[in-house]
Amino acid sequence: MFLSHQSKEQKEYYVKLLSSAGAISRLFSESTEPYLDSRIAENLFCKAFEAENTSRKDNSIDARKGPIGIGIKTFLNKNGSSLQKIAEFNGDHSLYSTLPLKEKVKKIAELRNNRITTTIVVYGLEKIIYHCIVREAGKILIYEQDCSLINIKKIKNIKYSPKGSSITFSDSINEYSFNLSKSTLYKRFKTENISIKIPIRMMEDPIVQIEKLVNEAGPVFTTVKKQPHVFLPLYSMKGGQHVPLKSGLNQWNAGGRKRKSDEVYIPVPAWVHKKFKGFFPSSKDIIFELTLPDRTTMKASMCQEGLKALMSNPNTALGKWILRDVLNLKEKELVDYKKLQSIGLDTVVVYKVDKDTYDIDFAPIGSYEKFLSENGENSNGDETILEEED
Repeated sequence: MFLSHQSKEQKEYYVKLLSSAGAISRLFSESTEPYLDSRIAENLFCKAFEAENTSRKDNSIDARKGPIGIGIKTFLNKNGSSLQKIAEFNGDHSLYSTLPLKEKVKKIAELRNNRITTTIVVYGLEKIIYHCIVREAGKILIYEQDCSLINIKKIKNIKYSPKGSSITFSDSINEYSFNLSKSTLYKRFKTENISIKIPIRMMEDPIVQIEKLVNEAGPVFTTVKKQPHVFLPLYSMKGGQHVPLKSGLNQWNAGGRKRKSDEVYIPVPAWVHKKFKGFFPSSKDIIFELTLPDRTTMKASMCQEGLKALMSNPNTALGKWILRDVLNLKEKELVDYKKLQSIGLDTVVVYKVDKDTYDIDFAPIGSYEKFLSENGENSNGDETILEEED
């Protein structure tokens, strides 16, 4: 797994960080089990192993190092068997809510598998694993296991819970539970094959120790740098959420000249140009570098009247990434909103590194609507979103 391929120095540093975090547990809890917030666990892991923290990108991994994606879980050991959340499908409720029981479970499994495979493709991974930080009285235990796809053909033991609030099922490897009201999928984690055991000595009064550190260091001022970014929709909101048949991700299907099957563009609403003036280049002639989540790059520019389209150069490069690699569509297969919904991603976020360099990544369903609201806009305020091109 992951730990066996890391250096001795990094593993020792990781143990030290976890020991320190566990030592101040009484800042948060009087329990005999060490306290460790999930965000802290992710940050410590990435710090120790020099991994990229992807936890805020709402995908199937919390960290990435090289070709390995890592889902980081921290929970109490209890009896050595614990159900933990592995996915939420709030935006996908309409895809499974009316289906019969067996079909409902199959659809949920498909949605989960789609998210895993999409994350692997987007980040150029070889595999995804779970890194489990399990807490019990006076110690922390660490083990790892594969993040396997749900074997749909071998799903069995499907049944409602006694109160009907959840559905339990299993496949050939794991046990699962799906909470109907929360649209949340859980997997049973069993504490076994421990890689590291860390004894934790909790401070009786950690506040006293923190006061000493602050007094010795003097006043501390932290500046947080927020990288400029905008969210762009992969769909139209005009007349209900949909992907138009002849524009945007389906530009290859437009009339007029003969088009290649990978031709697409990402719409840039007019209000974004007005509100974030200078974020994108002001001319079609300016070529910039666009970096994908797996760190590969392509040339890109602003196109069409009003610079309302973000396109790659050649204009098939972006389409190959989105249509073939991420959505796994066949040539001349139309994109519809259900396809975006099935992978839980209907928006991209573009970060401006400098005037010549931008990063792009996918964002979860609802990201663009939230971006609209935060900037005082509404879904009907822009007529340029994904207009069909002749």
